[in-house]
Amino acid sequence: MEEKKTVSIDKATLEMLEKAKNDNVETAWDRKAALKASCGFGSAGVCCRNCSMGPCRVSPVPGKGVSTGICGATADVIVSRNFARMVAAGTAAHSDHGRSIALSLYRTSEDGDIKVKDEEKLKRVAKRFDVETEGRDKYDIAHDLAEEGLKNYGRQLGEVKLPPSLPEKRKEIWRDLGIYPRAVDREIAAVMHSTHMGCNADAESMIKMAMRCSLTDGWMGSYMATEFTDIMYGTPHCADTEANLGVLEKNSVNVVLHGHEPILSEMVVLAASDPELVELAKSEGADGINLCGMCCTGNEITMRHGIKLAGNFLQQELAVITGAVDGLIVDVQCIMPSLAKLSESYHTKFITTSPKAHIKGSTYIELDEEHPLDSAKKILREAILNFKNRDQSKVNIPQIKSHALVGYSVEEILNKLDKVVNTEIGPMQTVKPLADVIKSGVIRGAAAVVGCNNPKVIQDNSHVETIKGLIANDIIVVVSGCAAQAAAKYGLLEKEAAEKYAGPGLATVCKLVDIPPVLHMGSCVDISRIMELVGELANHLGVDISDLPAVGVAPEWMSEKAVAIGTYVVSSGIDVWLGVAPPVTGGPEVVDILTNKIEDWVGGKFTIETDPHKAVEQIVERINEKRKKLGI
Repeated sequence: MEEKKTVSIDKATLEMLEKAKNDNVETAWDRKAALKASCGFGSAGVCCRNCSMGPCRVSPVPGKGVSTGICGATADVIVSRNFARMVAAGTAAHSDHGRSIALSLYRTSEDGDIKVKDEEKLKRVAKRFDVETEGRDKYDIAHDLAEEGLKNYGRQLGEVKLPPSLPEKRKEIWRDLGIYPRAVDREIAAVMHSTHMGCNADAESMIKMAMRCSLTDGWMGSYMATEFTDIMYGTPHCADTEANLGVLEKNSVNVVLHGHEPILSEMVVLAASDPELVELAKSEGADGINLCGMCCTGNEITMRHGIKLAGNFLQQELAVITGAVDGLIVDVQCIMPSLAKLSESYHTKFITTSPKAHIKGSTYIELDEEHPLDSAKKILREAILNFKNRDQSKVNIPQIKSHALVGYSVEEILNKLDKVVNTEIGPMQTVKPLADVIKSGVIRGAAAVVGCNNPKVIQDNSHVETIKGLIANDIIVVVSGCAAQAAAKYGLLEKEAAEKYAGPGLATVCKLVDIPPVLHMGSCVDISRIMELVGELANHLGVDISDLPAVGVAPEWMSEKAVAIGTYVVSSGIDVWLGVAPPVTGGPEVVDILTNKIEDWVGGKFTIETDPHKAVEQIVERINEKRKKLGI
């Protein structure tokens, strides 16, 4: 056990790692240890395999070893191409999620499985897409909106529809820099074309292409995904939940939903209330059906239904190792292929559902997007019937879980903050209360702590230490993705956390508004909610986003989606701190662009700092600089 303490601060995780050792099964941490030292060329980003003349490995140390690839590409060219490809892949993943959501919106109907739940938001979003709403049936509006949204993917002529929360000053910066985003698919294709052998060989130009590509993620694909999901499944409001592996139940059919696209999880949640399936579970000897969420799917369903959070990215294998998961149901993204082999050592039925994510060794039941509820019932039935196969001698559920408040959409935050400042609010809420508490200095600034887990660092430690340090300095924190689940597991999403950890100003606001000092805003695509909030705040104050005392932090990131997110956040004018170095260190010019020169372009930059306490000090200093420039 002593050795395991270095990999996580989560007691449930440590308990399950000890069980994994006793059960003779491996986890991500075992595979990380087996790999030993990572490839130095890959870590520095100087390995190119974009044609078959190589692969070419260029020395990450200028002046030592081979300085160019066979075609003559320098280290900076190779690094910039690899970085851009990561951005394109991350943008593709997030934006394809948004495409699926748009197609689901197109299929909504009064008598169908998917309906319009938030008609007010439907009309509001339709208006910005120039879709007529007056006197029209809500489903006709929804179908036209879906069509208009889908045009943002393949448009070849004219400008795409960007959200009204995006300040005009920011658009001007993008136009002047030549990175104003065009259609999503066009930007992804442009990056892939330009990184093909014999194309772009200029690092600065390549980084700008990556920036433009990333902006189609943050302000188009992900933004639409969030808006359209709210329209179909409801805009989140504050809800109670619990987090960590202790949410699994000894005598219930435990079903873990893992992935990203909410159509699957929403349909399984609906199916779980079907009297026939509930009775089937009881006839099999269970007390009932216990749904739990993992990763971003967990965030989606906890916001809207209060479904409990089983854990974040590095706990997906550990849920199976409890021996108590009867069905692990997944769709796309952040799903470890190891789950198929691992499930064979227990009784867990590992069910994949998306043609985009076949995993060898899984049980594949494709979600029929025309009849998703029928598919969900079929999938859930498989998990229920598997309950009787549970081997009680292998069951060990850690008795560790925490209470959390979740579901702080932009609408919910503004509604809560309205209680702080007396202001007249019309039919639509405004950001004036938030602007007032920031201008007064009661809250010094805001930070978005987001992203994944990464076995390179101690699980959850950087998330938790960063958040604690920020709120102690009166910086309100919003969280999404696996960072949100880390905050939930350590009690940071409870109201009591304000009194325990927050500075006096933030604690006062939290008490008046009756909120935690850390606000759960959703899944990784829901960083678009954060961008909407800062955009509206900038518009209210008559400034650009880059002028605001706001930052982004990804302490434990690991995915290409995170690279795309970080790039569009910086390109939007917000400084981003990374707790894990990206594979760019072999290109001195690229490092200088991302951590220095890019600030001259867009007003934000990347800072790489592996020590969360030092990162907090840097962030506080940066926020104070921004406040001084604003004269507040």
